[in-house]
Amino acid sequence: MTLVKVYVNYKKSILNPEAQAIHSALNRLGYSNISDVKLGKYFEITVDDDSKDIDSEINEICDKLLANVNMESYRYEIVEGANA
Repeated sequence: MTLVKVYVNYKKSILNPEAQAIHSALNRLGYSNISDVKLGKYFEITVDDDSKDIDSEINEICDKLLANVNMESYRYEIVEGANA
């Protein structure tokens, strides 16, 4: 089995009100040294070892389902031989 870790975040040009609310709350709690907060999604996908092209499959999954490519960007890392 191969484990793929996918991280989806808003693009820099997209307003993220939830992250802004968290940032404001941190400042009110006295964490004035926090300059920015990013909020996103994290997925773990387990792929069978007999999969031919993991990269193209994961890109297709992200483009079609996990990320709104107009507003979000994604990156992923493949953990070879993980006991997922």
